[in-house]
Amino acid sequence: MTTAGLDHPSPLPLVRLGQGDFVREVWPRDLEHHHDHHHGEPMPPTSQLQQIQKGRNPKPRRVMLYGTHGIGKSTFGAMAEAPIFIPTEDGLGDIECESFPLAQSLGQVMSYLESLYTGEHGYRTVVIDSLDWLERLIWAEICADESVENIEKIGYAKGYTYAIDKWRAVLGALDALRSDRGIGVILLAHAKIERFDNPETEPYDRYSPRLQKLASALVQEWCDEVLFATYRVHTRKVDEGFNKAKHQGIGTGERIIRTVERPAHVAKNRIGLPEEFALDYRVFAALLRGEQPAPDTSATNTPTPTPTTTAAAPAGEAAAPEAEGV
Repeated sequence: MTTAGLDHPSPLPLVRLGQGDFVREVWPRDLEHHHDHHHGEPMPPTSQLQQIQKGRNPKPRRVMLYGTHGIGKSTFGAMAEAPIFIPTEDGLGDIECESFPLAQSLGQVMSYLESLYTGEHGYRTVVIDSLDWLERLIWAEICADESVENIEKIGYAKGYTYAIDKWRAVLGALDALRSDRGIGVILLAHAKIERFDNPETEPYDRYSPRLQKLASALVQEWCDEVLFATYRVHTRKVDEGFNKAKHQGIGTGERIIRTVERPAHVAKNRIGLPEEFALDYRVFAALLRGEQPAPDTSATNTPTPTPTTTAAAPAGEAAAPEAEGV
């Protein structure tokens, strides 16, 4: 038996950090300021400490706005700071805005994002209109890759898993625009009514973005704000006689944004926005700056509905229920 190992024990690290498979040993050489760190070696703790940031470091917002068809989502995007639209559906003809040509493929969408990243321009906000039509382009590319006619034809629902990689590529490009070019992001989507299985209650219906559930969860997590655009609806109790009554919905036409999740809808925000405010980008921008809109802002800044030949409902008559958004 040799005692060489005992006479000349191996040096030990100063400390071991982490547990299990995630263990990092800190050696004396790691603390040397003159250590060469240009060959892929870890940065010394001192240099890492020098990079600690203090205070708030606000970046352009990543916003998803979803709602029923025709409520004013595109108008909201057009009111953002120096916006440029990437249209995936044909619906901007009546809105004063600047946009790329209608995207016919996911490749076109990615090329538009690349041109915004590399080109010289003054745009400060990119608006994708809409996410649910972008999802169709993603599915079409997957079907072409897999030589199938429908994404459902890919067994074991793997097609939707493949789609997540495509979504990550889109979100990664948007992150690059935001981080390197200072461009804000607004993602527009239609609404759908989905069945929600709440483990604490009986299942119920709620509004959510019209996206496949895996994609919807990914995009919602990525966004800073998920905003639900809807109409304000009041209810009143109507006596039907014989000790019977029913509740009737009264629509005012007022368009609002809801920012906090409730049983009726999905929503979130990370900056303490009011639970609801007018569907008007100017109001949203004022809230981001920490300003409080005037009391009558929600009425005056609501986008004007497009006139139609249909007569308005008489005062007191029940409003038509909200459509799912197609």
